[in-house]
Amino acid sequence: MSDSPLHTLGQHLQQLRLSQGISLSQLAADAGIAKSNLSKIEQGKSNPTLDTMWRIAVQLKVPFGNLVAPIDMTVGDEDFQIRLLDQGGESPKVDAYWMNCAANSQHNSEPHLPGTSETITMIRGQLEVGTDDGCVCLTAGQSYTFSAQQPHFYRSGDEGATCLMAVVYNDPEQHE
Repeated sequence: MSDSPLHTLGQHLQQLRLSQGISLSQLAADAGIAKSNLSKIEQGKSNPTLDTMWRIAVQLKVPFGNLVAPIDMTVGDEDFQIRLLDQGGESPKVDAYWMNCAANSQHNSEPHLPGTSETITMIRGQLEVGTDDGCVCLTAGQSYTFSAQQPHFYRSGDEGATCLMAVVYNDPEQHE
C-alpha cells in the first residue's frame, strides 16, 4: 500500500463519495469525466488536473480545500499551481491558498459552489482576473473580490504572478 499524495487523495475522494452514497458512475457523469478516469484517481494511479478536482468538489458539494486537505502538496501544472494553506472552521467557511501563475499563462475556472466568492491579493507580478461581468488587472499589494459561482479566469503578464487566494463559502448548508 502506497502513502503517496495521489494515493491519499484517491482514498479521501472515495471516502467522500461513499459517505454521500454516490456511485462511481454517477459522480463521473455529474463531473463530466470518464468513469475509468475517476476510478484511476480513486486508486491513486492518476494525477488529476486542477479543473477535474474542482469539478469533483463541486459535484460532491464540498469546498475544494476539503478535497485536497489530506495532501500537503501543490496541485496544478507548470502554468497554474495552487496550494492549500489553511481552512477556517467557522461559518462562513474560508479556505486560504497560495497561487502561482507562469508568465503569459491563462487559467479558466468553472463555477464553484453557490454563494462562493474569491478574494485575490497580489504578492508579485501582474494578474488579470475576470468573469463575464468584467475583469481587473492587479499588481503587488492590490486585492479584488468577485463571485466565483460563475466562470472566471486568471491571466498573468510577462513576469508571471504570485498571489494569495481566499475562497469564502457563504452557504454553509452546501458543505457541512
